[in-house]
Amino acid sequence: MKLKYSFIILLILLSECGRSKQENSIQLSSATTSFQNDIDFLKKYTDIIVLSDSLGEGQVAISPALQGRVMTSSAQGMNGSSYGWINRNLFESKDTSRHMNAFGGEERFWLGPEGGQFSIFFEKGKEFNLENWETPKLIDIEPFDLVSSTKHEAGFSKTATLKNYSGTEFKIKIEREISVINPVESYSLLGLQSDPDIKLVAYQSRNSVENTGSQPWSKNTGILSIWLLGMLNPTPETVMVIPFIKGEEKTLGSIVNDAYFGKVPSDRLKVGDGIIYFKGDGNYRSKIGLSPLRARNILGSYNYKTNTLTILKYIKPERVADYVNSAWEIQAKPFDGDVINSYNDGPPSPGAKPLGPFNELESSSPALELKPGEKVVHVQTTFHFQGDEKAMDKLVRAILGVSVDDIRNAF
Repeated sequence: MKLKYSFIILLILLSECGRSKQENSIQLSSATTSFQNDIDFLKKYTDIIVLSDSLGEGQVAISPALQGRVMTSSAQGMNGSSYGWINRNLFESKDTSRHMNAFGGEERFWLGPEGGQFSIFFEKGKEFNLENWETPKLIDIEPFDLVSSTKHEAGFSKTATLKNYSGTEFKIKIEREISVINPVESYSLLGLQSDPDIKLVAYQSRNSVENTGSQPWSKNTGILSIWLLGMLNPTPETVMVIPFIKGEEKTLGSIVNDAYFGKVPSDRLKVGDGIIYFKGDGNYRSKIGLSPLRARNILGSYNYKTNTLTILKYIKPERVADYVNSAWEIQAKPFDGDVINSYNDGPPSPGAKPLGPFNELESSSPALELKPGEKVVHVQTTFHFQGDEKAMDKLVRAILGVSVDDIRNAF
């Protein structure tokens, strides 16, 4: 398939021209925006591949020019609600920032760590602050190569070189495969029986990174990790709902890490009996994470106005403790990082503009201590369910162990 990357090439040429247009624009996509509307918009600026399940109802839109990013999806065909957050103002402006280009998209491929002495987002010697933070172009505005495409799945690849804060060079090959999953199989992956009263779209991404260099990747000089992030539409009625492994702190450590951008206020983060509630309204910049001793292999969000449930399920290796640490500081424990994260966007400082706003659900692979020629795969499945409250309450209880009322009354 011949792809046109003219829009992204233009953005690369403009990437250092300025960021005033981006910083002065905010776009909150409506939760009722149709999938068709978003597809029509995106196709004005870049090529879009639309995959579907066998019934044609579950549909997924992917941008090869943005690293094989899942831009959005629908559980009810072209006329269904569009679940991914898309920054229309940024697309329209044709402007870019050297820090990060928040085009949106409900699952994007990134690499970690973000901060620390092995960071790939900060140059050596620079202070760890927002002004010096720069997302590598590889995972920001560069296209991935489309290597295969059918009605139900698409594959992408990319070869590249990266250098971390400590000066270590990584030669890598990235492979990314995205496939839409049929409803019956989707319920089976969650250990449930299908419900015809609930609309569903689900897709799985299989992501690998290979060490194509001549030197092994070592903890002494830095290691990469696969990092998947999804930008979703924030609303006052959206709550991130994250189950955790219960146990004593002296054995398992803290339940939740809420120190990324300063402690999260208690009216935005609640820890219950095996469950965490975190506001996803896009009004307050905050982030939380769970360690490998606390994280389960599932997390989600629920909008109790539209009765929409989003679930992320990922493959979490057993007995693996080393995850890269993305804290913005020189770290005493650079491989004591989190497995899953949730981010709520908002102004980074009083009077400043947010990146979106949006909220995010994230998962990471373990730290990739790879020998030359070795590769590691990280698999994540995204589900969106939508139905009436009674049906959704039953589903939420089965997957997350709480009720819709528990979520509605969390704050």
